[in-house]
Amino acid sequence: MGRSRIVSILLVAVLLAAGCQNPGADEDDGSLRRIVYLTAFGATGRDAFAWVAQEKGYFRDAGLDVEIRLGAALSDNMRTLAAGRADFMNSDLIGGVISAGQGTFTGFRVFAAIHQQSLVSIVTPADGPIKKPADLAGKRLGAATASVNQVLFPAYAKATGLDPAGVTWVNAAPAQVPALLASGRVDALCTFLIGRPGIEAAAGKQMTVLPFSDALPDTFGNALTTSASLAESDPDLVRRFRDAALRGLADTLADPRAAAELLHERNPASTVAAAEGEITLMAPLTTPTGGGPLGSIDRDRLTRAIAMLTDAGLFAPGLTADEVVAFPLTPGS
Repeated sequence: MGRSRIVSILLVAVLLAAGCQNPGADEDDGSLRRIVYLTAFGATGRDAFAWVAQEKGYFRDAGLDVEIRLGAALSDNMRTLAAGRADFMNSDLIGGVISAGQGTFTGFRVFAAIHQQSLVSIVTPADGPIKKPADLAGKRLGAATASVNQVLFPAYAKATGLDPAGVTWVNAAPAQVPALLASGRVDALCTFLIGRPGIEAAAGKQMTVLPFSDALPDTFGNALTTSASLAESDPDLVRRFRDAALRGLADTLADPRAAAELLHERNPASTVAAAEGEITLMAPLTTPTGGGPLGSIDRDRLTRAIAMLTDAGLFAPGLTADEVVAFPLTPGS
């Protein structure tokens, strides 16, 4: 065997070994589309599916190199999307409807529902006086500053026969909301029902949950969202991201513990127990009521939700479901 032949064989062996041993060998070689994605808020169980999709290579399989950034309040995330500093985000669908109806933010489109029902709820101590919506009269409610929870409350009050002016609001930064109840500053929280495990841990007692969806059955929760311009200019990109993210969601729902552990690994400030609890509680809320595929959005339901919000006086009539959702890009369309 000639010297050149031997050198060639050795070189191939070295390259193969390097490819097997180097964990960065499969990193983006420039062929992947770089994407910025915003979580709904911080790093919590309801957003774990994004890291699952990333870890399992679903985004890469779709030709995407996704950077996951921690989101903030809905208005902040909307501004980031509008400024072109993010391509996709997880956001509250009904909060988006209200923003569009009020003309605050209009240049976005939803393309997949994460939660088929609103997560907004009243969370209050099980041993306390609040057992039903009417018991909220004269009480102090805690909520995150500028959250959709407080914005949606008038519609919930109208549906349950409660005077929205009959409650006193106490606002705090999202991370400090459970402490409002634990310290006795409020009688109940207006927050997401899947946060119950963390609230119970902070207060050291069991909680009763009054879901807004009991009175507002057509409201949705979080949803995958992009800009109206991207939805129009590159629908294939939106579909690829959608399918990869929903694969991550399906795996998260199938194994909440593994998803929670991955979330903690990527975001040490999160706790496995709280994240697993959130995922477990949200699982039943992800099933489409009409039997469609995971992530689907019922146009008629959303139209009824818009009418309900209009009737509650949150914005003037005229907004349509198609001004909020890119239905041709939703699962099963």
